[in-house]
Amino acid sequence: MSYGDPSRYINHLYVTEECRENTYVKEIIKRSHLPVTVIGDREHPDIEGRYPDNLTLGKHHLLLCRNRGRFFKPCPATREYTCCEYQVLNIGMGCPMDCVYCILQAYLNNPWISFFVNIEDLFAELNQAFIADPNTFFRIGTGEFADSLALDTLTAFSPVLVDYMRDKQHAVLELKSKSVVIDNLMGLEHGGRTVVAWSLNSPPIMEHEEIRTASLEERLAAAARVAEWGYRLAFHFDPIIWHDGWQEGYRSTIRRLFEVVPADRIAWISLGALRYLPSLKTIAGSRFPGSTFFYEEFIDGLDGKYRYFRSQRVEMYKLIVDELAKHAGPATCIYFCMESDNIWQEVFGFAPDEKGGLRAMLDKSVS
Repeated sequence: MSYGDPSRYINHLYVTEECRENTYVKEIIKRSHLPVTVIGDREHPDIEGRYPDNLTLGKHHLLLCRNRGRFFKPCPATREYTCCEYQVLNIGMGCPMDCVYCILQAYLNNPWISFFVNIEDLFAELNQAFIADPNTFFRIGTGEFADSLALDTLTAFSPVLVDYMRDKQHAVLELKSKSVVIDNLMGLEHGGRTVVAWSLNSPPIMEHEEIRTASLEERLAAAARVAEWGYRLAFHFDPIIWHDGWQEGYRSTIRRLFEVVPADRIAWISLGALRYLPSLKTIAGSRFPGSTFFYEEFIDGLDGKYRYFRSQRVEMYKLIVDELAKHAGPATCIYFCMESDNIWQEVFGFAPDEKGGLRAMLDKSVS
């Protein structure tokens, strides 16, 4: 069943004292019609219980605050696997949706959701990065520590970002989501510099392991709409999860994707098999005792995460890549997120360096 707009799961706003007179904060409060509590700059929402047991409760609470660290950083990759050299723009922490496999459960240590309102500092940091490195093409995403659009009904931040990016010919912004909160993107002059992306999975995984997210049909319908508005699209099959009927599950999702979405609008499609920090199994197992996919056999990856055996990963990748190859346009870049050259060779028949590197492959699809 569809959940609708995930921001409606928020039932309380918190604002730090230093941000209470911020014009942007006042706009968010006015849009939300939610009760508001002002707290000290070094305080945090008082959520009953201890983390991670109070994570479900904490997802009802949104903190509007300053980001005291950097907004703009390279993707936290590892040298042992091929990285696409993505740049992360951190707009907040946490998400009102609740995927069983979400790495943030083990990565963060507080249950509430944060959204950073000192956006003038965010844009100053981007300006500085672009000036300092004018010959670099930047692929930028906001979906690393938060869903890019899940809170957009409240924050209305996507139009601000899209407007900023529309004349940046040496950069592209990716907004990645499992929601279908796209109304704020309609009618914008985006200049082709924003790619709108969705995570996809096998139907049983989407239905049972991705709580409060949009359905497959809703995601694809939303993608078709934004394609009509001139945006390019991207899709991410990540994490690919081994489960009964996985073969037909992923085949059916791919078939449906290309029945609904124009292939020539898709810039890239990424693939990544399930990998997770060891602590995530304990946390997710406690929060979602009905989920069983963590109890398959895994090995220790070179990045300290558990991964499927190489033979399993290759089997899943080959089936999905073969299915994508039947439908994808010639300009669409299909690639692995964080896999070794050996896996690339076995599945694609080449390593990224033979094509100029993964970064160049992706840049070419949108530059």
